[in-house]
Amino acid sequence: MDAVITVSTDGSCLRNPGGASGWAWVNHDGSFASGGIASGTNQVAELQAVLEAIRAHPGADELRIESDSQYAIKCASVWVTGWKRKGWRTASGGPVKNLDLVQGIEQAMADRAGKVVFHWVRGHQGDHFNERADVLAGSAARAAQRGEVVVTRSDGADETVPAPRPVAAAASAAPARALDADLLF
Repeated sequence: MDAVITVSTDGSCLRNPGGASGWAWVNHDGSFASGGIASGTNQVAELQAVLEAIRAHPGADELRIESDSQYAIKCASVWVTGWKRKGWRTASGGPVKNLDLVQGIEQAMADRAGKVVFHWVRGHQGDHFNERADVLAGSAARAAQRGEVVVTRSDGADETVPAPRPVAAAASAAPARALDADLLF
């Protein structure tokens, strides 16, 4: 039987929508990465964290992603199938929000030899790895707010990258609201 790699992810947005955002993943073996986005949303940051976690953990071992974002989990594991079948449209016929990230996650999962599974954890309830991801994502968001967009990795291979240009609000800023019918397939 192959091993299971467990990774916790989190995203942070300092002013939702449109504020500086951060993403992070923390492998339960202690390795991690985080990065900032100059302008985004909580949902964008959560999806970016999932995408980065999948990309950072290739291989045949099962990857278990723990997240406190039901939106990110459902985008990646439930809704994506229906959206793809409907030409990347929601049940109401509207465009899928954060499509580039959703498609990136779908592709990263397809490219991975091992299965990816998702598990929801309640945020801010003392889960060590979720709390660590939250701290890293918040720090990355604050760095992005200062214009210091740094991708931080536990192996010390940090890199400073130019701040991404803000994405047009209509193209990527999903409303900060609970899961709703227009997101469903």
